[in-house]
Amino acid sequence: MNSFSYRKDLDGLRALSVLAVIFYHLKLSILGADLFGEGYIRVDIFFVISGYLITDQIVYEIREKRT
Repeated sequence: MNSFSYRKDLDGLRALSVLAVIFYHLKLSILGADLFGEGYIRVDIFFVISGYLITDQIVYEIREKRT
């Protein structure tokens, strides 16, 4: 990887996971069926994707300082 590139796709997934957690806390349901179930998996997804993006940026900056 020669340069750090912005990942729209991963940012979109993070946004969807945040929205899912918000909707979970709003307790949205249709005909008594819970739409979003447990919110924990969405938080996990957010943290995994964020960790990947932050690690990718740190690795890029370390490589730039070496050259």
